[in-house]
Amino acid sequence: MTSPAHPSAGHDSSPQASSTDLSAGVTGAPVLLRHGAGRGTLAGVGLVLAGTVSVQFGSAFAALLFPRAGALGTVALRVTCAAVLLLAVTRPRPRGYARADWSVVGGFGLALGGMNILFYQAIDRIPLGAAVTLEVLGPLLLSVATSRRAASFLWASLALAGVYLLGSGGFDQLNAAGVAFALSAGAMWAVYIVLNARAGARFPRLDGLAIAMAVAALVSLPLGIGASGAALLEPGTLALGLVIAVLSSGLPYTLELLALRRLPAATFAVLTSLAPAVAAMAGYLILDQGLSLPQCAAIALVVAASVGALRTGRR
Repeated sequence: MTSPAHPSAGHDSSPQASSTDLSAGVTGAPVLLRHGAGRGTLAGVGLVLAGTVSVQFGSAFAALLFPRAGALGTVALRVTCAAVLLLAVTRPRPRGYARADWSVVGGFGLALGGMNILFYQAIDRIPLGAAVTLEVLGPLLLSVATSRRAASFLWASLALAGVYLLGSGGFDQLNAAGVAFALSAGAMWAVYIVLNARAGARFPRLDGLAIAMAVAALVSLPLGIGASGAALLEPGTLALGLVIAVLSSGLPYTLELLALRRLPAATFAVLTSLAPAVAAMAGYLILDQGLSLPQCAAIALVVAASVGALRTGRR
């Protein structure tokens, strides 16, 4: 996952964040964007790229677990392990919140769980690079809608051209259901971004994210148990699930938070817009998922559209 680095429409789980200075990685890593770049810009760039690589390679390793635990079982393990880790680290306090606060964080958790479930269903059917490329359309179109600039619609057109090129050999080759799941994950990602920003304004530190991840675990775990049963309790499967949770959640969260102490928000978001390209590389190296030249060009177009929409939105 999903879920999920997007143009001027990212997310955070801290009270200091606002909807105008937020961004995120492909699986939804929470980030606190600073307005100024500190020292060590080069190190910050390296940290962002390392976090993006961690997320996408975590998704690739998750696909390797599908034969043992299935897509639903894998996402259940990943989200549940991540929830346990976050709850242990943040130790959120449940008191002092209004019903509206719980409604927001509950919706945030449902969006987080839905995004990951749909994305894992997608990468069970189509190559990882193609899935991430289709998924990023959700946040990209959200960025265009909130920007309301003419240039943003040009970037949206460029992204749609990339999608057309991605399917120029026939979307049936990518599996129609996989394409539908990836696009649905992108739509859920856009909802997730909005609710994450609202939760960040209501809950301190990473408390909102930890609670939302627990809600996502409550949603995904019954589905995983129903689909995979006792296979989820095998030591090897549990170990791989923990590794995937660390690669897709724990490590990238840490790296991104460290990077944002060194980089301005715009630079961070541009770097994380490279996610589809990194996903394609992870799919090729880990899963032996080759892409044709037109499909590689399609990914490049979507990345360029994401970067362009980001820069337009910032101006």
